[in-house]
Amino acid sequence: MATFPAIQPTYGAQKSSAPRVRVVQFGDGYQHRLQVGLNQDPKVWDLTFNVSETDADTIEAFLVARGADAASFTWTPPAEATAYKWICLQWSKSIPYNNRAQITATFTQVFEP
Repeated sequence: MATFPAIQPTYGAQKSSAPRVRVVQFGDGYQHRLQVGLNQDPKVWDLTFNVSETDADTIEAFLVARGADAASFTWTPPAEATAYKWICLQWSKSIPYNNRAQITATFTQVFEP
């Protein structure tokens, strides 16, 4: 399994959670809520990398190589010590200045053996 390059995202990265829950609403106002599946709370990170064009090319080549077949990779989120498995199905690259680039990417946590 591939590991994301050791390039840190810029500050301001956003993590979101959306637990998988089924809700049954009864006619008398009561609700019954059930968690769906074993891994019901995958995380999603919206990341921005403000890096040199060389680092941007490294990141983009890594994502392109895994994007074609949605292959997972390991990555350690900011301020965490544990690496998890992720996929990245969407990213963009801009070049705002000479020899500088910005990549925005969305990493979605996956649960695989």
